Amino acid sequence: MIQTVVKRDGRIVGFNVEKIVTAIRMAMLHTDKGEDMSLIRQIADRISFKGDAQMTVEAIQDMVELELMKSSRKDVAQKYIAYRNQRRIARKAKTRDIFQEIINIQSNDVTRENANMNADTPAGMMMKFASETTKPFVDDFLLSEEVVDAVRHNYLHIHDKDYYPTKSLTCCQHPLDNVLKNGFNAGHGESRPAKRIETASIIACISMETAQNEMHGGQAIPAFDFYLAPYVRASLIEELKAIEELTGADYSHLYNKEIEDYEQRPLDFLSGEERILQHAMNKTVSRVHQAMEAFIHNMNTIHSRGGNQVVFSSINYGTDTSAEGRCIIRELLNSTYRGVGNGETAIFPIQIWKKKRGVSYLPGDRNYDLYTLACKVTARRFFPNFLNLDATFNQSDEWKADDPMRYMHEVATMGCRTRVYENRFGPQTSVGRGNLSFSTINIVRLAIECMEVEDKEQRIAMFFAKLDNLLDITARQLHERMEFQKSAFAKQFPLVMSALWIGSDKLRPNETIAPVINQGTLGIGFIGLAECLVALVGKHHGESEEAQELGLRIITYMRDRANGFSEQYQHNYSILATPAEGLSGRFTRGDRKRYGVIPGITDRDYYTNSNHVPVYYKCSARHKAEVEAPYHDLTRGGHIFYVEIDGDATHNPEAIMRVVDMMDKYNIGYGSVNHNRNRCLDCGYENSTKDLQECPKCGSKHLDKLQRITGYLVGTTDRWNKAKLAELNDRVVHE
Repeated sequence: MIQTVVKRDGRIVGFNVEKIVTAIRMAMLHTDKGEDMSLIRQIADRISFKGDAQMTVEAIQDMVELELMKSSRKDVAQKYIAYRNQRRIARKAKTRDIFQEIINIQSNDVTRENANMNADTPAGMMMKFASETTKPFVDDFLLSEEVVDAVRHNYLHIHDKDYYPTKSLTCCQHPLDNVLKNGFNAGHGESRPAKRIETASIIACISMETAQNEMHGGQAIPAFDFYLAPYVRASLIEELKAIEELTGADYSHLYNKEIEDYEQRPLDFLSGEERILQHAMNKTVSRVHQAMEAFIHNMNTIHSRGGNQVVFSSINYGTDTSAEGRCIIRELLNSTYRGVGNGETAIFPIQIWKKKRGVSYLPGDRNYDLYTLACKVTARRFFPNFLNLDATFNQSDEWKADDPMRYMHEVATMGCRTRVYENRFGPQTSVGRGNLSFSTINIVRLAIECMEVEDKEQRIAMFFAKLDNLLDITARQLHERMEFQKSAFAKQFPLVMSALWIGSDKLRPNETIAPVINQGTLGIGFIGLAECLVALVGKHHGESEEAQELGLRIITYMRDRANGFSEQYQHNYSILATPAEGLSGRFTRGDRKRYGVIPGITDRDYYTNSNHVPVYYKCSARHKAEVEAPYHDLTRGGHIFYVEIDGDATHNPEAIMRVVDMMDKYNIGYGSVNHNRNRCLDCGYENSTKDLQECPKCGSKHLDKLQRITGYLVGTTDRWNKAKLAELNDRVVHE
């Protein structure tokens, strides 16, 4: 007698004889003779009792075919067999259609899911083939039934689901000093320790490229200036030794001479050792500039992930006040300002200036001149973004201005916004840590389901009940994914799990990574707070104080639940202001299909990213800051604040400084500025004209139009999906 059934996705469920009854009845209804319930029951009962205790769906259907063929209703057997074949074809058709879209390089939300990936190249096509076939496998064999149901019904999105079977982690803040001092083995050949600035910059590139192939998210360096500073002095000593070799003199006493700043100066009117040291310094600064130029060039040309994507890279810097650290910062900024190739703006790495009072923020601070230079560079090149170390939630009691390792106590971020700092299982630091995985909740869907409740308090109470249940499901899903990740062996990640991840140096190749990955974080993301609030109270948080109070209540509740999950599961859970790209339209399409067009909610092609004020809402930059700032303390898994400015920012770095001032005033953790920047790829002419179609200087239509999508830049919108293009077109300037 059949008791349980093995479904096609591998799940085991209880046997339900009524499903056989329904299937046979549907086949009978498509015949001329109609249905015969007596025969249907007879066949269903016979199969139920003759079958094994556990059978597959296919085996049961085979029995149905045989019983129908033996009966007097062979016409039904023919209809039933035909229907099975149609269903089999239909199951394959979806995959076939997706593959055809990839093969024909059609521009749609499958092939344009990630604007940083060219899905039209052979490598890009292979990645999409693999991605689209892996996701169903994950649904069928790696996710629980409640999670599959939540995803299928548009409540939950699992990020990087195609990488789930690989057990890879999301991102990592590289302790680059480990790699530079000790070298590394990436699985095939070893890299020796760095001795000079050129080598150090190359190894920094290789480290991020190698790790990108071992992980499914971005790569970052948390203290680029501190890590590379020693190689400035090493290069200076090399230059002095070259002079010694030429002249036969001994200048070893100059090797460690204190230097106020590395600046190139003319040698005129200098003599003796002063002239020797300045000459060596001039050569060193030139080498540093070339090394920074090469670093930026390499990060925009070397490819990872099967040769399909440039490395999704970020670097944090700004607080090293040593002469050598300042040299790294200055030449990095100078090189960024000049541009790469024929003067193009570099897309990667995403650069992040770490703003700190007493270090760089105010006149008189040691690095204030470099901060003003950073603002000038941002005004032309979009980067660096600005990380506010003075925000209350970014401060550390262990940070000391005279500590040469103070960067260990500074927050660092991924350019898109991911933040890793708090830690229940080790030191509070960003270094050597990252996000393990994250999933995003569709809070708009939950709010829409409550709209029919007329009483506002009851409506909001119902929303919180639904949110509570979905948070439980999401936390369990992240826990289950982490338990799966724990079963990976260190040897599967030759660089990450030997030299980068905190504690990984103690792992042997055949040991699992379970002992160390608890240092990472699990992110519970959300999207569409604005639309959620419109559904619940009629207005979004940018236009209503009541909505703002409710918005803060919602995200505070999520934060508190995340803290509870951290205790319950003994992991580092945090709330993430999700950087949605493909997801921004996917949730919306599903909800619109189910509920139709709802004004202010599903009437656009996208949901507003995380807790942002809608891009189409006209307001001042100050108002936007006041509204969004409180959410940064609640979303410690990552957040970002954007301001859209008008006109040509190139000659207006003061506008950038005013945004950073707002960040400081309103306790904002991380932010940047968006503005228009066009460049003619034929003659190099640049301007900020919106919707420019033709170069006003040479008439060329070969234009580079920079736009920011979810934290990173894209030189062309050709690879943007429909939802993000709609959002781009809706963006308004903040006065």
